[in-house]
Amino acid sequence: MGDVRIERSGDQRWLVVKRPVDKLWEPVKGFWQENGFLLAMDQANLGIMETDWAENRAKLPQDFIRNSIGKLLDSLYSTAERDKFRTRMETNAAGETEIYITHRGLSEVYTAERSDQTVWQPRASDPELVAEFLRRLMVSLGSTPEQAKAMVAGTGPAKLVSAVTTLEGRPVVQIAEDFDRAWRRVGLALDRTGFTVEDRDRKQGIYFVRYVAADAGAAKEAGFFSKLFSASPEKNPDANKFQIAVKSQGDASVVSILNAKGVPESSTTAQRIAKVIADDIQ
Repeated sequence: MGDVRIERSGDQRWLVVKRPVDKLWEPVKGFWQENGFLLAMDQANLGIMETDWAENRAKLPQDFIRNSIGKLLDSLYSTAERDKFRTRMETNAAGETEIYITHRGLSEVYTAERSDQTVWQPRASDPELVAEFLRRLMVSLGSTPEQAKAMVAGTGPAKLVSAVTTLEGRPVVQIAEDFDRAWRRVGLALDRTGFTVEDRDRKQGIYFVRYVAADAGAAKEAGFFSKLFSASPEKNPDANKFQIAVKSQGDASVVSILNAKGVPESSTTAQRIAKVIADDIQ
């Protein structure tokens, strides 16, 4: 509607806007702030912004006392879930801006050892939350609420499109879709699974990422929300850096894991990365 439309592939949705990224950056940034989020990442040069971990206050109990007194008692309530959203903007071949929103969540659970101690653990991405914020963003960018609701509603059938296999002794992900769709799916998978995307080159089909496996034990440390998916200092600055290469193979695509220098990886970490990507794409 207007210069905003929604596109979808299976159960995935994203916005396409007929404006350049530099004209959308501040409005989208303002959108998240207006919805009560603080930005933990704000990198216009990469086209990526990410919110800090925030409590999902929509799940607070709406009991009589709270309804009567209202927000004065909000600080006394807490939910056992936290949410973080990443927004990525890319320019497509037509010069339009594609906007992707991905979600990561945490749940607070009791430890097996003691019932009075809890830890925060990753929980599955919530596609309905993503759909809701896509709808809100459409309205913020000029669509009416009725138009946005109608365009976001419904999804296409999900299908298995990816699998991990071995090519010349190294792990790769085979995707049964062309390059454009595979590039989009891999980007969304990287966003959802907590990779730090430091750069990308769509013409070469390469995402430059930093990968640190999430450690549930880190939940006990102070400042956990700011540390869960960030790297600790390394003696070798390239130890956690990888290139995720997406290459076309006819009507299909193959995703390879390369080290920081662009050399194909066959390590255990490369196998883990390939599985993380494939499991998210499915």
